[in-house]
Amino acid sequence: MKIFIFVLIFVFGLIVGSFLNSIIYRLSTKESFLFKRSYCPHCKHILSWQDLIPILSFLILKGKCRYCKKPISIQYPLVELVTAILFTFIFFQNTTSLVYGYTPIISLHISFLLFVSCLLIIIFVYDLKHYIIPDKIIYPAILVTGGWYLLSSVFFDFYTIQEVLNAIYSAFVAAAFFLAIVLISRGKWMGVGDIKLALFMGFLLGSTGILVAMFSAFFIGAIVGLILIAFKGKSLKSEVPFAPFLITGTFLAMFFEEQIISSYFNLFLIK
Repeated sequence: MKIFIFVLIFVFGLIVGSFLNSIIYRLSTKESFLFKRSYCPHCKHILSWQDLIPILSFLILKGKCRYCKKPISIQYPLVELVTAILFTFIFFQNTTSLVYGYTPIISLHISFLLFVSCLLIIIFVYDLKHYIIPDKIIYPAILVTGGWYLLSSVFFDFYTIQEVLNAIYSAFVAAAFFLAIVLISRGKWMGVGDIKLALFMGFLLGSTGILVAMFSAFFIGAIVGLILIAFKGKSLKSEVPFAPFLITGTFLAMFFEEQIISSYFNLFLIK
């Protein structure tokens, strides 16, 4: 029974991932992603249902548009697959330890995490492609996360007052840290969008989680930067979007916070 539920969650994630691709594309074209049918970005031909089956359509069509034969970006199946994996992992992580079954607050918590993950995926891909974090996504992310802490603590006692205050403190300290970087570098190292993303991350992760996320982001960013310099001819002055690293760090903190902290202490601290 559990396997069947996980399969359903995975398939649901694939479908949502397909919808996220539509949002990512139409954010740049400023089109509605609710009331307009999907079309090929090259020939503008309206896509039929068999062109929109997550991952399968890409494989069957061999990565090319059925109508104009232009290549389909690998972004589409990757976003669908990553969304499905994240959805399954979130559901697995938040239900395997349940003793008394599902409760309304657990269901709401899972729904919140799924929604937040969707916003993070959109920001990841959009910043990677356009070097900007869209306000239409980051502002709702901040409001929803802050609202979740408030409502779940007041009506469900899911968080203590101390945890809520910790989230608020973490959000503003993280935002202040990135604001300082922006001011010192005069916007050359970080952008204003990264400040907003840090605010959101602090709300979501709390004090310990935000430290894990930021450490992971800078560590991964440094490694990727060195690889780009070595193999892609990039220089230290080359522009590289930082939001994808921050979001990668956020997911690592969401899922593996305790393991990362434990590994850090085992590696760098003398027993």
